[in-house]
Amino acid sequence: MTDPILSNPQFYSVLFENDRVRVLEYLDAPGDATAPHSHPDSVMITLSPFARRLRGGGKEMNVEMPAFEARWLDAQEHSGENTGTTPTHTMFVELKEQRGTHDPGRPRLGPSGS
Repeated sequence: MTDPILSNPQFYSVLFENDRVRVLEYLDAPGDATAPHSHPDSVMITLSPFARRLRGGGKEMNVEMPAFEARWLDAQEHSGENTGTTPTHTMFVELKEQRGTHDPGRPRLGPSGS
């Protein structure tokens, strides 16, 4: 697992951490791209609208999100690129207690509605 704080310190910062969760802030500009990194099961909260291309697990997908959405993010490893015209500003609430609901044989990429 590649910690985004270590692989992409220019984009990620830790806002809060305890033994159960870690809260990260992510901020980039149009055209910025991240190195591959991992997230455990998380809740992603968008603070700005954005468009991104995500790559991971041999898959690629484009994601467009409005501001002020909360989405579930299955544990995953990916890289991303801001393909829009606005900065990406999000927060991640990473769970430290994994419940084993993610099927590693069918990795998901990007956020989901539930």
